[in-house]
Amino acid sequence: MQFLNNNSMELQEIKTKVEKALDEVRPFLKSDGGDVTLLDVTEDTVKVKFEGNCVGCSISSMTLKSGIEATVKKYVPQIENVIEVSDTLE
Repeated sequence: MQFLNNNSMELQEIKTKVEKALDEVRPFLKSDGGDVTLLDVTEDTVKVKFEGNCVGCSISSMTLKSGIEATVKKYVPQIENVIEVSDTLE
């Protein structure tokens, strides 16, 4: 069972693992002129923002689910969702 005072420490550990996962997929994104930025992490959801050529790309939703989300879940199994946040939604 989680205690409230450990929650911020656990979230920081999760953020670190999510960043490692994003670092694993970045070379593929950058090879096509894109990138991804971590915006927020909660206990079960990661919010990211696409950059460069990833913005508006016709396969960005597939990249999000099959590439980014799958890799994040490999590093942090408790993450249930990875969602993309665009400038218009912030």
